[in-house]
Amino acid sequence: MKLDEMTPAQIVQELDKYIIGQHDAKRTVAIALRNRARRKKLPEVIRDEVSPKNIIMIGPTGVGKTEIARRIAKLANTPFIKVEATKYTEVGYVGRDVESMVRDLMGTAVQMTRKEMAEQRRSQVEKQVEERLLDLLLPSDSGPKDKKGSSGSTDLTDATKDTREKFRQFLAEGRFEEREVELTVHNKPAVQGIELLAGGNIDDLENTIQSLGSIFGGRGKKRKVPIKRAREILTEEETDRSIDQEQVVEIAKELVEQMGIIFIDEIDKVAGRKGGHGGPDVSREGVQRDILPIIEGSKVSTKWGMIDTTHILFIAAGAFHISKPSDLIPELQGRFPLRVELNELTSNDFLRILQEPENAIVKQYIELMKTEEVTLDFTKESLLRVSEIAYLVNSNTENIGARRLYTIMERLLEDISFNASDMGGETVQITKSYVNERLSDILENEDLSRYIL
Repeated sequence: MKLDEMTPAQIVQELDKYIIGQHDAKRTVAIALRNRARRKKLPEVIRDEVSPKNIIMIGPTGVGKTEIARRIAKLANTPFIKVEATKYTEVGYVGRDVESMVRDLMGTAVQMTRKEMAEQRRSQVEKQVEERLLDLLLPSDSGPKDKKGSSGSTDLTDATKDTREKFRQFLAEGRFEEREVELTVHNKPAVQGIELLAGGNIDDLENTIQSLGSIFGGRGKKRKVPIKRAREILTEEETDRSIDQEQVVEIAKELVEQMGIIFIDEIDKVAGRKGGHGGPDVSREGVQRDILPIIEGSKVSTKWGMIDTTHILFIAAGAFHISKPSDLIPELQGRFPLRVELNELTSNDFLRILQEPENAIVKQYIELMKTEEVTLDFTKESLLRVSEIAYLVNSNTENIGARRLYTIMERLLEDISFNASDMGGETVQITKSYVNERLSDILENEDLSRYIL
């Protein structure tokens, strides 16, 4: 089911498969996402007046803020990107300008729309690719033709047709996959890495290089490639031919402006602390000021045209250990009307995280060891002890949330992981005493636990 067709309850249910607790945050996000779909059904006059209710999620690291974003991205059939607030700088500093997040969102939408259109035309493209592969395997006779049109030439044509049909069957059966054919390959201009250049508009630079590429890289280069690789190249070429790029951009632009979602992580890192003077705070406040017009609604120039950000939904998240949400500039605070606080994880939460999610850590380790034919068997007491240790270490040292479980599990299973290749066919039971034996020494020495766990 597509994200914009799901009810808030269904969205929460989907998030529950991967994220333990944090019910308030899930509900707030689910309502905001559902309101996007509701807005689409409104009459046009009212629709333009309904602005998205942007959300700011507050909570310590490792409690599920970023994971909520990751899961929404996987559910979304709408343009979605996750960005780090720390990689942006205000105008005048070396770094990315904040408008690039809108360009990235538009780029994502173009790729998404192109992929959907390619899927719709897949059967048509496959037929065209098959014919082109047969042309490569059976080049047509370009020699002088018999002007009299004798019956011999008719027989030859029939034989060629029969051969072509046989080759078509062999092609479908995969008999020719490694057979080499000569193919004209058109190299695409490489534009990766352009964003490393500081100053100037990145899109202008990309467009310039693409124009240069069309001048210098227009000629095809003949290469000998296996049929398997030739199929990939021809599929790409035929897909490009079958898709109207202007239509792709038009659909993508509509999607971005009406249904786009931008998740800004680490927003607390650009919050200047009250009473602070000079230093990096100058740049931080500048980033906030630059983000403000985008969130309020402005036109951003991209290589696909102007993008209106008025109805893009923004979800921000931050731990706010050092700074507070009130340290953000008042105008920016006002653009995030919904605030939701995520709770610190308890020992019981850790126990559930170990077992319940579809990508639970314990399930991951069991499957990893299965590849070496080693069976891991965790007792309930051992998992309870691991969760207690995770909570204890987080309380006594830095609280890094659920990420602590990865550190502890790696330490716990270090010997088994190292020797697993020589333990094929064995079953290893992880008991409470095994957990204590592996971790108690480190726990008793607080300085050691700071370095190791």
